[in-house]
Amino acid sequence: MIKKIVILLVYGAVTGLFAQNGTASPYSYFGIGDLRATSTAENQMMGGIGIFADSIHINLKNPAAYSKLGIPAGGDYGITTYAAGISRKELRLKSFTEEERSSITNLDYLALAFSWRKGVGIGFGVMPYSSVGYNLVSETTNNNGEVVTNQYSGEGGLNKVYLSIGYEVVKNLSVGVTGNLNFGTIESSRLQMTEDVQFGTKDERLSKVNGVDFTYALNYTPKISERHTLHSSLRFNAQANLVARNTRRIGSFSLQNGADIEVVDVDLVAQGLEKEGFQIPTTTTIGLGYGEDRKWFLGAEYSFQGLSGYSNNFLDTGNLVYEDASSLALGGFIVPDFDSFDNYLNRITYRAGLRFDKTGMMVNDKEINNFGITFGVGLPLSRLIPSNLNLGFELGRRGTTSADLIEESYFKVNVGLSLNDLWFRKRKIN
Repeated sequence: MIKKIVILLVYGAVTGLFAQNGTASPYSYFGIGDLRATSTAENQMMGGIGIFADSIHINLKNPAAYSKLGIPAGGDYGITTYAAGISRKELRLKSFTEEERSSITNLDYLALAFSWRKGVGIGFGVMPYSSVGYNLVSETTNNNGEVVTNQYSGEGGLNKVYLSIGYEVVKNLSVGVTGNLNFGTIESSRLQMTEDVQFGTKDERLSKVNGVDFTYALNYTPKISERHTLHSSLRFNAQANLVARNTRRIGSFSLQNGADIEVVDVDLVAQGLEKEGFQIPTTTTIGLGYGEDRKWFLGAEYSFQGLSGYSNNFLDTGNLVYEDASSLALGGFIVPDFDSFDNYLNRITYRAGLRFDKTGMMVNDKEINNFGITFGVGLPLSRLIPSNLNLGFELGRRGTTSADLIEESYFKVNVGLSLNDLWFRKRKIN
């Protein structure tokens, strides 16, 4: 049954993941778009923290956690975990004078992991890295008293394919590394129309981006007492080195039917912009947590990124300045009774968290920050080999209505599957 579900998930990924517009946010106008949450539904419900590791769940944020993937008693086979997640986000976009609503549905990740042997776990999968999806209109009046309308639109984004490995060096000390291959296309256009003028102007840009980056992780999980464990984590999302191959077309078009009148390709070679390398700065994350196995857990993480060093001459805009970014997250879970036979509600995992992100973007001299509250449940699907259906919710707000900007209020629903099966079972002949 699980294998049939996996085939359906793979089909969904191939037909949906790379074709989707993953955002409807006006802030995806900047840089390479909205950076997506690189975590499973379980982690997102806990404020997005990636400290906790166990034997039956994939942790996409922390490669050292793969070392915890379990091998049942007997040691002749391990557990394979399949994970997939989708989400729906309802947005309310509010300026100082207007308000609009939008929504977007995404396939968030498709992953597989397994225990190669005790203390060694391997995982791979595919997920979005960033998303672009906006349609903005502004009106101004020129010196002749004519209304000038500018329409900005964009779509696309980057995806990533990853491979992770985690290894328990000594008892309670694990290391891990993830290699990411990033690729995708970002398209943007600007149309300008002047009142009572027959033709408008257009500026179309396209960037095909690819590159690699690595995440390194160190986990230390000593027993503080017979029942309680200290969870600590240090992670480095090393600088991503990306290359963009750019094209640009400018010209005029008819306002009557939208047909191009005269459009030419810009010589980007002469400007040194046809092929441009740029870097996404390193993110450092430190986390600390405490809990009781199969009972409860509470943890906090702090992340820092030197984003002030980021630049992209082809994609950057004049009203954006980057500063260093940071994030603070708090989250945890509780399971009333993991082994309960007669009360299903007691076997449910209840999760909650919150986060505050300083995105590092200064638009029109205003900081763009994000605050979110998360909560949800993990519903057991099987007792013999644990599997879960995870439902998560997030309420949040990003941006501001000051300085002609837009405030986003959002409600996000996450649905994640974490399915486990047996791996490398030795066949026995009686």
